[in-house]
Amino acid sequence: SAMDHQPKFFENLSGAGKAIGVLTSGGDAQGMNAAVRAVVRMGIYVNAKVYFIYEGYQGMVDGGDNIVEVSWESVSSILQVGGTVIGSARCKPFRTREGRLQAALNLVQRGITNLCVIGGDGSLTGANLFREEWSGLLEELAQNGKIDAEAVKKYAYLNIVGMVGSIDNDFCGTDMTIGTDSALHRIIEVVDAIMTTAQSHQRTFVLEVMGRHCGYLALVSALACGADWVFIPEYPPEEGWEDSMCVKLSENRARKKRLNIIIVAEGAIDCHNKPITSEKVKDLVVQRLGFDTRVTILGHVQRGGTPSAFDRILASRMGVEAVLALLEATPDTPACVVSLSGNQAVRLPLMECVQMTQEVQKAMDEGRFLEAVRLRGRSFENNLNTYKLLSHKKPDAELPKSNFNVAVLNVGAPAAGMNAAVRAAVRVGMTEGHKIFAIIDGFEGFARGKIKEISWGDVGGWTGQGGSILGTKRTLPAKYLEKIADQMRTNNINALMVIGGFEAYLGLLELSAAREKYDEFCVPMVMVPATVSNNVPGSDFSIGADTALNTITDTCDRIKQSASGTKRRVFIIETMGGYCGYLANMGALAAGADAAYIFEEQFDIRELQANVEHLTEKMKTSIQRGLVLRNENCNENYTTDFIYQLYSEEGKGVFDCRKNVLGHMQQGGAPSPFDRNFGTKISAKAMQWISKKLKETYRKGKVFANTDDSVCLLGMRRRNLVFQPVAELKSETDFVHRIPKEQWWLKLRPLMKILAKYKTSYDVSDSGQLEHVAMLPKEAETGAI
Repeated sequence: SAMDHQPKFFENLSGAGKAIGVLTSGGDAQGMNAAVRAVVRMGIYVNAKVYFIYEGYQGMVDGGDNIVEVSWESVSSILQVGGTVIGSARCKPFRTREGRLQAALNLVQRGITNLCVIGGDGSLTGANLFREEWSGLLEELAQNGKIDAEAVKKYAYLNIVGMVGSIDNDFCGTDMTIGTDSALHRIIEVVDAIMTTAQSHQRTFVLEVMGRHCGYLALVSALACGADWVFIPEYPPEEGWEDSMCVKLSENRARKKRLNIIIVAEGAIDCHNKPITSEKVKDLVVQRLGFDTRVTILGHVQRGGTPSAFDRILASRMGVEAVLALLEATPDTPACVVSLSGNQAVRLPLMECVQMTQEVQKAMDEGRFLEAVRLRGRSFENNLNTYKLLSHKKPDAELPKSNFNVAVLNVGAPAAGMNAAVRAAVRVGMTEGHKIFAIIDGFEGFARGKIKEISWGDVGGWTGQGGSILGTKRTLPAKYLEKIADQMRTNNINALMVIGGFEAYLGLLELSAAREKYDEFCVPMVMVPATVSNNVPGSDFSIGADTALNTITDTCDRIKQSASGTKRRVFIIETMGGYCGYLANMGALAAGADAAYIFEEQFDIRELQANVEHLTEKMKTSIQRGLVLRNENCNENYTTDFIYQLYSEEGKGVFDCRKNVLGHMQQGGAPSPFDRNFGTKISAKAMQWISKKLKETYRKGKVFANTDDSVCLLGMRRRNLVFQPVAELKSETDFVHRIPKEQWWLKLRPLMKILAKYKTSYDVSDSGQLEHVAMLPKEAETGAI
């Protein structure tokens, strides 16, 4: 196991004497530039030479000034740009042997034997073929007198590492491809805008989204906006879908729902493999129901715009990982793709992924649709099951009656995505046969009896709403125990679901401690983490942190833009997070900052001085601006003002400074697709756990649960969603600073420093194990979003 080996540090890996070529190929995707930037900087950092290959494979075949050695500054300011700055082109010649022969010659002349290809499955398959032919191509070039025998020996092997850039998320083996999250941002922005106009006119909208062979974008955007119906290629509707869809739409109208949204993937088909087009769907609704219906085709908007924070971080992590993979590649290692599984970077054999991706298409062509969904992977399957669970209300007669009452409340500061979590809890709870009660204003409202039954229709349209509709308070339950117990008894509450931040966690600890005194608290209780700070123990992510990260990133982009006009300016930006440096650190990675000051990594005056000197050096290059993030509580004496004044004094004559406190805008705004989706899925799972626990603890006509494992927190850990007793999380918590003792993202801290050109140590023991694309067993549960 990894534990027995000495840890592996990247500073011991050298790229000296190696040349890396980087190209983007196939359809463009937001985040490709972030990947290019990371490959270039990591490559230069380890002393390799790095070359841009412009216009994809076409540039490789054409050679000349399409293949250029690049410097550190070459990739400045591209992190926030969508598309790909080095261009991408469809390339016929590379499909011929002559074309590949020419490409090989162009690479050998520059000594490039390491390729990093960023593109879709077609581009990666091409790269693999090129690698297999490589030695044959070199021999042919030698026979033709184009290169000498020495070169054939010296450049005998070509190493290839792929990164998947594709907005469709259609590549097997990767949970998320670069660009998918940004495309979802574009779709959700449009849907949110359309919803307001549809509300005004009682309209039905049919939205067509991209995805010729893959329904991921359609499915996830349907999940994220609570669409009434979705059409995807992998899961065609049953015979007679026309009737059931029209019944569903008219039922919704009858329930006073003023708008209907139907999402169609461009590759949608029926069970006879006939296309279902957005026009066809519109005509159907108009003919059968006479509803005022409009079609919106999103088209290339989905490929455009600035990459989301998620895509920038994903692409930066992948880019660095790709260079590590190239440094460690040998003639015997298969070409690999670097990808993300849950929250972990992994390497997978390129051809295994490609074969699996082709299997899906084959299954769909042959009408084996269940198989196609399974082959897409557990994240896709999870999304589909959650969508089916939440979108259609069964008639009351068909619902089971459990006779259990479950209460849902929000605790702590508002976080975007809380409402999506409440909606999912209410709907899944009703599907399981429970009565759901909503508690207004957290534990304080609970004590005051602010509690009411809530039904399916009450939570319609909640996924896209920011803040907390139920109302949330930071108050802890300890001082209201008596009153809360009364309310539990009066309303006969059999289980509790708490959606919130660190206070929610403390609250559950207090309630479980009070079980000795109050039988009312001997019921199943579960917590779903929701806080922008991402400081809850037991979970890598919390609902709301992604939205806050996007807010920070957007603001930093604007600030950087203002600085590029004035030149020689350094901005100091203060972020939220309490003592947790997640937002500052990840914001810095996503915005391309020069430094991030956080509580978890102590710093002193020497470090501050080194940062100032580093910025002074930077001002001598063509990049004349700096960006520094500071977590609000990183140090009580080195305040934002102190750092601003220090930088102003030390930078006199070289750069000037500005400061900016982001404040509560980080808690507001419409939730990002990630937070809507994460909130929806994690909350649905928590409610299913409640049902299971209620059945287990129901004895002699009442629920009685007093073991530790009946008070849990549901969190995402590396690759899985896990229920952890809050009692067991105590030892992992720093209660004084309200953060977990160990935090996964600290491992990514060196990444930001590398990309900002600081000398640092980076433990890469985790990476480098080549894994295989597994067909997962049915019951494998995943953290994939």
